[in-house]
Amino acid sequence: MRQPIFNAIKAARGGASFTDAEVGRVDALLDSLSVPPNGKRLTKPEAFWAGLRKVTGALDATQVDIVDRLLAAAGDWRTGWMAYALATAWHEARLKPIEEWGKGKGKAYGAVNSTGKAPYGRGLVQLTWHNNYQRADDELELGGKLAADYDIALYPDIAVKIMVRGMAKGWFTGKSLGTYMGGETGTKAQFVQSRRIINGTDKADLIAGYALTIQDALVAGGWK
Repeated sequence: MRQPIFNAIKAARGGASFTDAEVGRVDALLDSLSVPPNGKRLTKPEAFWAGLRKVTGALDATQVDIVDRLLAAAGDWRTGWMAYALATAWHEARLKPIEEWGKGKGKAYGAVNSTGKAPYGRGLVQLTWHNNYQRADDELELGGKLAADYDIALYPDIAVKIMVRGMAKGWFTGKSLGTYMGGETGTKAQFVQSRRIINGTDKADLIAGYALTIQDALVAGGWK
């Protein structure tokens, strides 16, 4: 488990908190050393998947892979946080990193810029505008690759990292999961307000309904 390692590093540097970039560097090193990630796991996976399919219906291999990646990448999250992230990924992209429908046609971010591409929505949370791609690039220490080629946000590993870190840190609107949910599970009202992390109140009730069902699936699946 990685948390004791992070705790030891933090203590060695006088208790200073980690930046997202530092977390990424330490995680990359620990990945190379095959140190298992922090966090929770499903103790009853069949129950979880059955509950998830109440929202999604049948899932293909790509969708299952994205769910598995999200569960692994955010294994230290509260149940409510995970439920809302999965609900958001379902609503925004049907659990597949995709390009925005219409590719920003008629919108300012649909115009091709100096990169040769337009910064319309891509990924699991539909990242838009060049400055947001640049921020994600900086936070994930991609060395300018994402800022120069927006399609990298469609890679499953990058799409998941953008979603997990962005929702936890408030990259997209300044609001984060912690802004609205402090307990282990979320309420309907908290899930409705959590839409502001991504896109105001657009479809907030619909996504909150997904989140409640997925939260039940996580609990049934023994997410702990």
